[in-house]
This record gives sequence, C-alpha cells and structure tokens, in this order.
Amino acid sequence: MIKKLDGTALVYADQAFNTLNGKTAHGLVRFTNRYDVVGVIDRNYAGKDAREVLDGIPNGIPVFASIQEALQQVQADYLVIGLAPDGGRLPGSALATIEYALEKGMHVDSGLHDFLSNNEKLVSIAKKNGCRIRDIRKTPNRDDLHFFTGKIEEVDCLKLAILGTDSAIGKRTTAWLIVRGLIKAGLSSQMIGTGQTAWMQGAKYSFVMDSCINDFVSGEIEHAVHEAWKNENPDVIVIEGQGSLMNPAYPGGFEILAAGRPDYVILQHAPKRLEYDGFPGYTLHPLPEQIRAIEIISGKKVIAITVNHEEMVEQEILPACRAITKATGLPAFDVLAFGPEELVELIKKYLK
Repeated sequence: MIKKLDGTALVYADQAFNTLNGKTAHGLVRFTNRYDVVGVIDRNYAGKDAREVLDGIPNGIPVFASIQEALQQVQADYLVIGLAPDGGRLPGSALATIEYALEKGMHVDSGLHDFLSNNEKLVSIAKKNGCRIRDIRKTPNRDDLHFFTGKIEEVDCLKLAILGTDSAIGKRTTAWLIVRGLIKAGLSSQMIGTGQTAWMQGAKYSFVMDSCINDFVSGEIEHAVHEAWKNENPDVIVIEGQGSLMNPAYPGGFEILAAGRPDYVILQHAPKRLEYDGFPGYTLHPLPEQIRAIEIISGKKVIAITVNHEEMVEQEILPACRAITKATGLPAFDVLAFGPEELVELIKKYLK
C-alpha cells in the first residue's frame, strides 16, 4: 500500500459532484497519493458511493449531505475543496462548511483563485484551532520561480504531452492512467502536473500553470520536466495539458509544446461535445483541424486520440473510436472505460 503524503480527507463538492464543475473532486475520488479520501460532501448524491456515481465502479467512498453528517461517521484531517468552476471562484455557500471544518480542527486545502488565507475570519479560526490553510493556486515568490534556459534539450527520455480539444475534458485523468499503465508494464514513468488537482493527487513534479506569472510559465514547465528526468531517470515523462489551443477562455498548450518540447502528443477528445465548455455558441473546432494546429505549431506528431465518453452509453464508445480512426487515421482509445493497456503497447513503440 502506498503511504499517503498527508492524511485523511473529506472532499467538498456540494451540488457540483458529477458535473464539469466538480472535476477536482472527481480526480481525488478516482486516485490520489496525497490523501486518504474518506468521503465526499454533496447533498445531490448523499448516501451513494462516489466512484459508482462517476464510473459505475464502487470504491467505498461515501457521499454525505453535509460536513456535520460526515463527521458523525468518519474522521478526517483535511477538508479539500473539490470544486473547479469557471474562473475558479469560491461560492459563498461554501464558507459555512469551511468555518465548521476549521472549528473542528481540520486543515483546509483549496485550489481556487479565491484565497482562503486572505480571509481574516478563516485565518483567525484556523490559528485558534491549530489548523493550516493551504491555497494551492497562490503564486510562488518570484525568487522561487524559474526562467526558461534551454536545459530541456538535455532530457533524453520519451516525452509525451496529453493535450485536449477542450478544457475539462479529462486530460489529467488520462495522463495518470497512462503513467500507471506504463509502470504496470514495467516502465518507469513520471507525471508532470500542471494544475492544482494534479498536485492534490500527489504529482511529485508539478506546478499550477494558470496561476503562474506569464514570464515564468515556460521556465516552470522546463524545470519540472528536467527535475523529473534528472532525479528519477524515467523511461517516459507524461505532461498534463491545460485548456486547449483554440478554447476562447483557456487557450492552453502553447507553452507545453514550446517549453516542454514533447516528442509526441496524445489528444483527448469528447465526441459528443459540440461547443467549448461553458461557452454556448462557441463551436468546438473539428478534431482534424485541432490535430493540424498542434502539428503545425510544434512540428510534432499526434500519435493517438483518447476518448472522453461523456453523454455516451458503453455500446457507443467503440464505434466512436472507430469513427475517429476513420476520420483522422489515428488509433483511438477510451482508457477510462477499458484501461490503458492497448495505448501503452503503442507508446512502447516510440521509446528511445
């Protein structure tokens, strides 16, 4: 059993679980090396098994209607904010739960842009009860940031970037599944986390890209990849993508291509998604067009498509994969539904 980095945790996702605004909670329910998740707070799914709600696979993590109900049944060291709304803002309705957790002596971790450590009332309650508040998205001091140097060229293992055709489309989950699949296949692999959820899941080499000062984003990507290579000597480094190249609000991926300098790209896509997440009227650019954009910008090949099966029943998944292959000439896999083994076999062909 892997020892958790921190301790037991309740994940707050009230009225957001099993929606796109609950993706941090989803990641923690599926996998984390940082916490031992003992429950999720969401009144909409109270009484259910969290992983069964998401994937139809029970894993013993119960959903509670409130923190009061949860703490009558489980013990938790942390309250982790599992919300990931557009703009990263904390709903006012969450404050009462956070205050209650601090009063009960629980630490609080948040990955939102509203910094709890700037709230004097919360800081006072935490201090009174010997608790810690961590704002994962707080920008590090400039002295702790890195500028791009070119040392990325020293990295001689296989580097893969997991990009997406939209935000909130499953890039991080796919990246973790690939890393774990590679390790299971006997290859050493490291995940480069680029968002707050990857840090919360225990990614050893990570930073929060969307809260980093722009001048240092490329340097932080380079530094994380180089440190993982230097310290771990992996066969494969997998870089988690952010946003998508053509997303109107989250045009992520440019810096990962430029500074992370992946050898190849794997592209995550949701066949049933027609518009960019959260932006009605903004039609998702066609998959072949997005592939061409990545290859033109980076000069690197997209070698596979990974499928997000949202809004699909199981019987639709494999036909959707075949349709993608027919349209793009690329193999397509749903690693969440069927596991990463076939994709890992493909990746092994590209090992240096």
